Amino acid sequence: MNNLISPYDLGTLQLVELSEKLSVDELTRLANKEFKKLFLTANTDVLGVQIKLTTSKTKFDGERFWFICPRCSRRVGVIYRHIVNSLIGCRKCLNLKYRKQRFKGMLEMNV
Repeated sequence: MNNLISPYDLGTLQLVELSEKLSVDELTRLANKEFKKLFLTANTDVLGVQIKLTTSKTKFDGERFWFICPRCSRRVGVIYRHIVNSLIGCRKCLNLKYRKQRFKGMLEMNV
């Protein structure tokens, strides 16, 4: 009598290779894709102005999200609301400057 078990004694129904699998990573990836689609189709409402979103491809097959400026329709990463007149747009459309840019070329003195 031969009591040795061969790999074929397990049967074909118990093989991992013949089973469907769903990993947590795969499920998360699918959920992220669906969320991104839903996120892109929704418009962000800021003070009654609809701001659209778009994406661009990154170097390693990823996606980056962008706002579309409601004034110039450019892709921008940041949208501003001007404090004085409540206009909404990108930095260039609202003519916003950083503090350092205001004094460009001037001598800064510490008093």
